[in-house]
Amino acid sequence: MAVNPELNEGCKGWSQTGNTKIGSKDGNNYFVASVLNNQSSPVHKFYLHHDKLYPFSGWFQVSKGKAFIEAIFKTQTYEVTAGFVATQEGCWTMLKGGIVVNASGPAELYLKSVDIDPTAEIWVDSISLQPFTQQEWTCHQDQSMQKVRKTKVKFHVVDNQGLPLPNAKVSIEQTRPDFPFGTAITEHILNNTAYQNWFTSRFKYTVFENEMKWYFNEKVRGVVDYSVTDAMVQFAKSHGVAIRGHTILWEDRNFQPPWLIDFPINRSEEYRALTDSRVHSVMNRYKGQLIHWDVVNENLHHWFIQDILGKNSSAVYYKKAHEIDPNTLLFLNEYMTVEKSGDRRRRHGIMNLPYLRASIDVLDSAELPIWISELDVNNITGSNQACYLEQIIRELHAHRAVQGILMWSAITPGVGCWRMCLTDSNFKNLPTGDVVDKIIAEWTHAGGVQGTTNANGCFETPLFHGDYEASISLPTMNKQPVLQKFKVVPNGKAEVVVVKICT
Repeated sequence: MAVNPELNEGCKGWSQTGNTKIGSKDGNNYFVASVLNNQSSPVHKFYLHHDKLYPFSGWFQVSKGKAFIEAIFKTQTYEVTAGFVATQEGCWTMLKGGIVVNASGPAELYLKSVDIDPTAEIWVDSISLQPFTQQEWTCHQDQSMQKVRKTKVKFHVVDNQGLPLPNAKVSIEQTRPDFPFGTAITEHILNNTAYQNWFTSRFKYTVFENEMKWYFNEKVRGVVDYSVTDAMVQFAKSHGVAIRGHTILWEDRNFQPPWLIDFPINRSEEYRALTDSRVHSVMNRYKGQLIHWDVVNENLHHWFIQDILGKNSSAVYYKKAHEIDPNTLLFLNEYMTVEKSGDRRRRHGIMNLPYLRASIDVLDSAELPIWISELDVNNITGSNQACYLEQIIRELHAHRAVQGILMWSAITPGVGCWRMCLTDSNFKNLPTGDVVDKIIAEWTHAGGVQGTTNANGCFETPLFHGDYEASISLPTMNKQPVLQKFKVVPNGKAEVVVVKICT
């Protein structure tokens, strides 16, 4: 949609107000935007449609120092942020984001920075804003899902002479899915059969909402109680459910043990001894029993521990955690990380799938494992909550970098959930729960997959990654079906399962 994005035709398509101009260096042209009161003059004009999704990208640099740059589209009634990027003098940096709008009409691209040198300019090059219909977006999403979550499996059924057997019936059942998908639970599951049945019939991954947090385990200083946590760990293990360890420490002052919230900042060594004790206590107790540890929770938004122990405190505790439990993955667990473009640390906002996809692309450049650890859709979205949940789960599942999804929908019967429940207090599905069941049914091939071998004794079908058992039989023979276990993995090529039937 951007006219003349690389400025090969001068300023054509670009806004020409204020002190804007074209710059050139090493044969490369770029747009120069001056900044007044932390905001540039208009950079480029567009016409946006409310029924389109718009991935956005561009290359940015500042002429002096360093600055966070925010790309903003101003419509006739409001502003929408496409994304943030950290820029610096002498280095071009790519901003990757996206927007959706709630009304069609003209819009102008502006740039904003709250920390730019007042004498600096913002340089812009190669901006791109690409429109997608919902159908086009969904089609691309499905193509990506097919590529990263499924593998073709070819059954070759032969007799004891190695000759192909046509018309053999192949029936396939998934015994365990490969993609981790689960939800948080509360201690109330321990004594509620309906809760237990609902959860264990659906999920093999979980996280405890509060029961592994410091303020739960040590409500009174020096009185450490893991009895509830132990029982929940045992419950999960007895049902083959993997657990994320959430959380060892928390940077938010409001979620410290009550006796620690007002701890004096000038008693840092005493505080260090307390946190060291917490780390060693909880980690040694559950070492080797968890798949992940959230070490210092939400340390991009909060700094309670850092203010007392210094700026390297998070690094110190990640190192300690690795020393104690070296075989368990350590995570930086942070909220509002990929949903909303209008916060350099990311905050909550309307659903913006282009930005969601772009954010994960950017995170993936770090080449570290990415899990969606606390997924919810705020209940203030009303009747759209279930629809939004489905769209977001499918978007996340289709991205190759996402290695697992856990929903933050733990329920306290009679009270409810943080923001999103999947059931009522009697564990009857809400619309959000119906969405989850529909998705699980798809990903697990509920009902099985059936087929018949062709003249060459072959049957081929794409399957989600996971563990399977196939039953193969010949209708013309009075014999028990042959059972064959196999695993479908993301290896980039078709799996071949050879089945021999003695005729």
